[in-house]
Amino acid sequence: MTIRAGSLDRRTLLRGAIATAAVGSFAVACSSPSSEDKESDSGPKGEKSANNPFGAAANSTVEAAIFDGGYGTDYVDYANQVLGSQVKGLKVQVKPVVDIAPQLQPRFVGGNPPDLIDNSGEDQIGFLGILDQLEELDDLFEASTYEGKKIADIVYPGVKDPGTFKDKFVALNYVMTVYGVWYSKTLFEENGWTPPKTWDEALDLGQEAKKKGKYLFVHGKEAATYYRTLLIDSAIKEGGDEVRLALENLEKGCWSHPAVQGVIKVMETMVKQKMFVPGGSGTQFQKAQAIWSNDQKALLYPSGGWIENEMKKATKADFQMTGIPSMTLTDKPALPYEALRAAAGEPFIVPKQGKNPAGGKEVLRAMLSEKAAANFSKTKLAPTIVKGTVPADGYGSTALVSQTKMLEAAGTNIFNYMFVETYGLNTDQLVPWNSFLAGDLDGKGLTSALQKISDKVREDDSVDKVKVS
Repeated sequence: MTIRAGSLDRRTLLRGAIATAAVGSFAVACSSPSSEDKESDSGPKGEKSANNPFGAAANSTVEAAIFDGGYGTDYVDYANQVLGSQVKGLKVQVKPVVDIAPQLQPRFVGGNPPDLIDNSGEDQIGFLGILDQLEELDDLFEASTYEGKKIADIVYPGVKDPGTFKDKFVALNYVMTVYGVWYSKTLFEENGWTPPKTWDEALDLGQEAKKKGKYLFVHGKEAATYYRTLLIDSAIKEGGDEVRLALENLEKGCWSHPAVQGVIKVMETMVKQKMFVPGGSGTQFQKAQAIWSNDQKALLYPSGGWIENEMKKATKADFQMTGIPSMTLTDKPALPYEALRAAAGEPFIVPKQGKNPAGGKEVLRAMLSEKAAANFSKTKLAPTIVKGTVPADGYGSTALVSQTKMLEAAGTNIFNYMFVETYGLNTDQLVPWNSFLAGDLDGKGLTSALQKISDKVREDDSVDKVKVS
């Protein structure tokens, strides 16, 4: 959360239960008179045309609250370099934000949200709670790019899916995020190590790491749930859609599925055998990540593709950061080892009550231009949803090249899940995950805690549920 804070910093600790509570509190806000009475087409207006499909007003300003995580915020500010070519004088004013829900919840309730929001990070706002307060973005995909092509034709298939709730497309996920396990190709080659494909191989690698005075994994307090992602990814590969759908639909006993428990047991063994760098639950996550990327005290780190850019100032020279898919539990999983969690991420939303919603949409159109998309990939070392903007050499990034290779190897075996983001569960889940990785909570206790969090949402009639099939 960059799906770290952001950072997927991608991702900063959601303090308290704000994300979970946000679903209910925002639902109340949505039903308030101020929310219902205000027209969604408010704000400065301009003449609609092919170059100005949303009628953004010339010489107007777009207030953009952008999650300051693994990708930073400058890539949104870069849109100013192309905005003026379509709508004269239109500018975006970027305001970096780390704690999305705590900082922006009062503005939604007050009826004065920003015009554009990157709703990302551990403390992102639950989408269902503000669904009726968001502009639908179907017209964005029907518009033409700055190069004259239909936007729907230049993006990867399925990129609407993660931003669609109750059949409403309200969030443009801008970055193609590949989730995997990352390592230094240089370090592995120097020691003759092979990246693990199974959890048993990972256990063996952990023993080899000990011989070198190193650890297998490291974690930071705000990003402890990266290991939840690794757990779920491996469990889905082992048990297939049965596991994914049980978790997505918050089913009773979903965390007790054999595939989930199999991975938890291996992780518990690793914790007991001290294969995690000690003290992680009291260490800021970027400092913990530097123990892996710069100090190389840990061999592996689970994260999304934002990790290289996030740690570029704290990565050892010639590290050659490389990604692999999550490990499988057995040698006969439901999905092959190459199967991968990958999806469009960094969800951008346009609040109806913003002062300049038309301008907010126009900024998104500018970000989907070839120039802006190529700039993002070159400077952030990650692909956007715009096809054909990453060269074969990945701009010299081994991590970017490995992401491309993983996507190609996975083929159609690509999956995703959204229940954590949909219901804002990450903050609550951080607590048991930090305890588990610190060795203060066993696998049984972790399972119980995670199930209680899912059950609480499932049994809360005030929370809208999304049925995933």
